[in-house]
Amino acid sequence: MTTLSERVSQSAFDGSRLRVVLLLDLQDGAQQRFLEAYEHLRNRVASVPGHISDQLCQSIENPSQWLITSEWESAPPFLAWVNSEAHVEMVQPLHGCVRDTRSLRFSVLRETPEMPAFTAQSAAPRGQLQTVPRVGDGRVRHALTFTVKPGSEQKVAEILAGYSSPAAQADENTRLLRTSLFMHGNRVVRAVEVQGDLVVALRHVARQPEVRAVEEAINPYLEQDRDLRDPDSARVFFTRAALPAVHRVARSGADSVDVRRHALFYPAKPDCGMAVARLLARQDELAADDPTSPIEGSTVFQRDDIVVRVIDIRVPVEKEPVLALGVAGKRTPAVLGRLLDLEADDDLTSKKGIARFLARCDMDRVTDRRSSES
Repeated sequence: MTTLSERVSQSAFDGSRLRVVLLLDLQDGAQQRFLEAYEHLRNRVASVPGHISDQLCQSIENPSQWLITSEWESAPPFLAWVNSEAHVEMVQPLHGCVRDTRSLRFSVLRETPEMPAFTAQSAAPRGQLQTVPRVGDGRVRHALTFTVKPGSEQKVAEILAGYSSPAAQADENTRLLRTSLFMHGNRVVRAVEVQGDLVVALRHVARQPEVRAVEEAINPYLEQDRDLRDPDSARVFFTRAALPAVHRVARSGADSVDVRRHALFYPAKPDCGMAVARLLARQDELAADDPTSPIEGSTVFQRDDIVVRVIDIRVPVEKEPVLALGVAGKRTPAVLGRLLDLEADDDLTSKKGIARFLARCDMDRVTDRRSSES
């Protein structure tokens, strides 16, 4: 039996309270404009479901450095808000005041003194503490997704497959380890694994001339226009393209070159994306507990109703369709079926239906590259 201490794990679904830390470096002379924008934003965020409190702090050493901390009942309501169009619109006034930002998210594991389950101001539960520390592998996982114009898929795939890999080392502490790129119809998903600071790695990659050339080459085929030379346009694009990793579980040391990497796209019904991701996370936890499971690791990426699950599996997926799809158990196929926008022959309660659905949601792998020293 695989125990928690023997596997790598991260999850947004453990029910624990969330502490979000936003570090900001303000532009010179922008303090008053920033305070006005923050007051407006703070009042609107206070009404977001799951929000508990926030604090605004200014550095005693460098007045240009500010800190916003917020507490949430759990990660899902925060992720639903921060990845929404409403959030993009809310924070727009801050961009003209800020030179640089960095966002960090933490589950609350311990606190002193222990806080009551309810606040005096609200009858809403504050959420629970993270029960046990999770074991990491020193890697940060993130994905970006966007769509291209129908009919351009083959051309875009050729462009994305043909680029030269950028330098992997971003700085002395940050390295790009792996980039996996998939397509499902006209949707592109680029998943990255980074050792060190994700933001540093992404900025490093974006500056590389070979990457800039590829991004410019696919611009005419994008459904949503962007101008990566314009900071505001680039910021909005990457905010909307973000596809966060909401759950990760793997056997410790599971990075063998012998496993096959697949990305599966789950067509969630409107407002069902989080429920689909949560169900898949539970399935992957069960698979990680089974030493006979061919799945070495799985990462669930989710934003709104876009759900993508990347698995590393020792056998061809068609040989283990139930485990590959995450539909093991008596009730799981029916429950997942109610959450997904299925076609007429996608019956998840039959072997033929599962095989057909697996073939439909298994994304086309465009490229999967590791850095030479990862």
